Amino acid sequence: MEMSFEEILQEFLTLKNLTQTAFAKAINVKQSQVSEWLKGKAKPGYDILKRMALAFDVSADYFLGISETF
Repeated sequence: MEMSFEEILQEFLTLKNLTQTAFAKAINVKQSQVSEWLKGKAKPGYDILKRMALAFDVSADYFLGISETF
């Protein structure tokens, strides 16, 4: 079964033991923005997705659901 972006992000935060606030700070966005992503109300754009991948040394493919490993 294909995971949604919010499911992938929640799994990542759980596996890395990160709070929404810590994640948001690492990629220079507001915690409320991360909350919206987790609720499925919004998705990050290209620039933020790139920051996520670089900040955590994770392939963007992981966050996009293309790859199951980071």
